Amino acid sequence: MKRLTATLSATLATAWLACAALAQANEEVVIVYDASGSMWGQIDGVSKMEIAQEVMAELINEWDENTPLGLVAYGHRRQGDCRDIETLIEPGPLNKTSFIDTVNAIKPRGKTPISASLEHAADLLSYRDSQSTIVLISDGLETCNADPCELSERLARQGVQLTTHVVGFDLEADAHESLACIADNTGGLFVPANNAAELHDALDQVQVVMGQPESQPAPTLPDIGLTVPEQVTTGAHFTVSWSDTVASDDYYTVVPAGADEGETGDRGLVRDKREGTLTAPAEPGLYEVRYILREGMKTLTSAPLEVVKAEVAISAPEEVTTGAYFTVSWSDTVASDDYYTVVPAGAGEGETGDRGLVRDKREGTLTAPAEPGLYEVRYILREGMKTLTSAPLEVVKAEVAISAPEEVTTGAHFTVSWSDTVANDDYYTVVPAGAGEGETGDRGLVRDKREGTLTAPAEPGLYEVRYILREGMKTLASAPLEVVNADVTINAPDIVRAATPVTISWSDTVASDDYYTVVPAGADEGKTGDRGLVRDKREGTLTAPAEPGLYEVRYVLREGMKTLASAPLEVVGENAPLDHGAGLSVQKKAAPGETIVVTWRGGSDSGDQRIALAHKDQPEFSWISVTPIGEKKSMELAMPEKSGTYEIRFLDVTGRELLGRSVIEVQ
Repeated sequence: MKRLTATLSATLATAWLACAALAQANEEVVIVYDASGSMWGQIDGVSKMEIAQEVMAELINEWDENTPLGLVAYGHRRQGDCRDIETLIEPGPLNKTSFIDTVNAIKPRGKTPISASLEHAADLLSYRDSQSTIVLISDGLETCNADPCELSERLARQGVQLTTHVVGFDLEADAHESLACIADNTGGLFVPANNAAELHDALDQVQVVMGQPESQPAPTLPDIGLTVPEQVTTGAHFTVSWSDTVASDDYYTVVPAGADEGETGDRGLVRDKREGTLTAPAEPGLYEVRYILREGMKTLTSAPLEVVKAEVAISAPEEVTTGAYFTVSWSDTVASDDYYTVVPAGAGEGETGDRGLVRDKREGTLTAPAEPGLYEVRYILREGMKTLTSAPLEVVKAEVAISAPEEVTTGAHFTVSWSDTVANDDYYTVVPAGAGEGETGDRGLVRDKREGTLTAPAEPGLYEVRYILREGMKTLASAPLEVVNADVTINAPDIVRAATPVTISWSDTVASDDYYTVVPAGADEGKTGDRGLVRDKREGTLTAPAEPGLYEVRYVLREGMKTLASAPLEVVGENAPLDHGAGLSVQKKAAPGETIVVTWRGGSDSGDQRIALAHKDQPEFSWISVTPIGEKKSMELAMPEKSGTYEIRFLDVTGRELLGRSVIEVQ
């Protein structure tokens, strides 16, 4: 996040320093952190929560580890609850990583119980018995029917020496007084901060006050030399070097020439280095680079710097079609995190459309807006979001036609073609006639093709096929389509045994990924049992359910999981006799080698009818033995010598029909 330049008044700085002698370096400190819902509000496009998290991380990293620190938050767990106050970290030795992680995990949700939070923190510090300090960071007024001014006055009377410093973050003007009284009543300081830089400076000042030793002689400071370029271009990164370091948390910054003491622009910590990088301001002019002591926010040395306007030209086509990709080029790069963008002609400074980072390139790609009109392509400095140069661009409507069949059946795959491609991530889709802009059904990317495939909806009706620009989700072309019911029938045996294979056939295939399935009679739409894909076949096999009962076999469209055709199916017990006109009668059990009598009542007109003995799992027209029938309606049949499950079958060999069968157990 880029630091924003801010000015703290001389009066404010004086007030900080006047109170510095009141703080002790080793007294316990508790930060009261505002996590009310208003912290989701934004400053320059960044939430106050994110700004506070970043600034708090820098504060903690620079904190004097000899000063015990604790953390209390309010409004972070529940909405509308004035009791939502929690000690997240007890005052004590500082674990910087843990403290920062705790702050970053806080999510704003609720109310602003400032008074109750201050009292909670004061009790945590045993303020009646020891000298202690509270730092309150808040972006708004008390919302829980309490008076922070009265509460702070009472705490000051009852405590040994309780000091409360208040940082008012992005406050409305009328909120200052209600928070400033807290600091006034407890001998602390009130500092308003309206952006990230001011918040950082406010917390810097609080830390200086709390860490100010009493009656110490001024240290002898080294004579530090500061080296910077004489001239840089707006928004450019440039190198700063210094001859020596006083403290690792001192910093270097760039400010307008003659800026007030304590003012900062882009900046960095000196740490243990002798060199660092700054970003030049977006406005040309005279500036200075300063080495600033963290202690007292005092400028130790400075060097002049002239910032001149960067000379960059940007080029784009004179005309492009809506939603199309087009190439943008620029003559030079100021900073790798600058960017190029397309906006309506005359758009406000800082407005952006489709955009990309310039990085170390000299050209990039943008997507034209979805609406025809006059636009401009801009090179924008990241520093200050300032437009450095621009080029005009006219966006005209793309001329594309799309074609589809006049009529398709429900669930069928059909081909769509289009005359041209605007951008390869545009897409084609099928939607109800008159559907709202941006609505989609089955769809595909156009890529670099001129045709593609869609699946017709499961419900008959009037539809349209559309070519849609990815940019703006705008319909560029459409064609009408009527979807009619597919005429498909499905066939299955009337009756089958449980858990046995069942042959299914259907009259036509709508789509190869449709399927056939067996379900209980009257089952809900979309329910499935054993099933198979129809593919390009007209016949398939299912396994009958294990439980006897009434079922149905269905042809189901993959699109919409809609049943297109069905046929009834009765499932009987695994060993139940099955009859298709023979009236076959066989006993259920026999001994190995026993001769039994088989009788029947009917048959067919075929001249080749037989009684067959087969293993139960043999194919229907395979057998162990077979005997032609005559005029009689019975015959004797010898059972196998080997125990097992067998089947007696009445076969019409000429017509290839199985007219009856019955299971017999040989044991």
